[in-house]
Amino acid sequence: MNRDDLRYREALERIAGVAHAALGDDDAEFDRDGDYRDHAHDHGPGYGCSIKSLPRRLLVEGARRAVEINPANALLAGPVLLAANGPVDDPLQIAVRTAKYWGPEPRRLTVSFMETAPADLRRKIVQHLNAWSERCGIRFEETGGTGQVRITLQGEGYWSYLGTDILQIPTHLPTMGLQGFSMRTPDSEFRRVVRHEAGHTLGFPHEHMRRELVERIDRNRAYAYFERTQRWDRQTVDQQVLTPLDDRSIMGTPPDEDSIMCYQLPGEITRDRRPIRGGADINETDYRFAARIYPRPGRRAAAAVEYQEDDWDEQADAA
Repeated sequence: MNRDDLRYREALERIAGVAHAALGDDDAEFDRDGDYRDHAHDHGPGYGCSIKSLPRRLLVEGARRAVEINPANALLAGPVLLAANGPVDDPLQIAVRTAKYWGPEPRRLTVSFMETAPADLRRKIVQHLNAWSERCGIRFEETGGTGQVRITLQGEGYWSYLGTDILQIPTHLPTMGLQGFSMRTPDSEFRRVVRHEAGHTLGFPHEHMRRELVERIDRNRAYAYFERTQRWDRQTVDQQVLTPLDDRSIMGTPPDEDSIMCYQLPGEITRDRRPIRGGADINETDYRFAARIYPRPGRRAAAAVEYQEDDWDEQADAA
């Protein structure tokens, strides 16, 4: 593309921005250089999220507390880890596979903000956290004290700790990051980002790390892409994108590209050159899953695992 073509494209983009703004498009916005951005179609990794992990020294304690809160979390780690030479009972290895769900009883999670924020902004963020509560038994409520969920609007990026891990974080530190959110942030971003981070606080991992989706990604292309767009090193890309979830740790639905918990990933990093779509809001599959594991009062929770123990006469055991 030559210089004249580039200028022509930029002019068209600015005209499009003016047109969207004139039509009252809430998702239309100009960046600091005056260029039009359509946030409704801009929810890729540049606006992505990372799940923060506890320090290694706290992994076992975090797992212990997760199981104390919800015994089913231990079942999701599997009865035993298997290595080439037999069973492995290393507590640290088991800890990293322990789920972080809060359990089936209705629960209230308190919310506070690390910085002074306008009341209307705080209210709007909490409302979007509670989008999940329309169908499940966990509710977020702002408190005047120190919340279990502590949100910072500063720092870098969008992130959260996973489920019950938030209870291990020192109370002077945040558990969720929503960099730069304000009342000028488009509604589409409140739906996409705040609801996504709320999902992590409920214990839901990233959907794009389901094995079937990870297998579509070309590792070398992913390393190059995320180094260029996110400044991530290879270890971070491995952690956030390329390490599939253990199938035994999932009590979910088949992989869903349209889940709110799924990144949008570009075709340039997939083997088939087709993008992984990613979700911009909680969809029906998300709601059904949340309702299964966090039932509202009067409803029964789903089983913790998707298999049942089988049994037979002990004498028939294989040698």
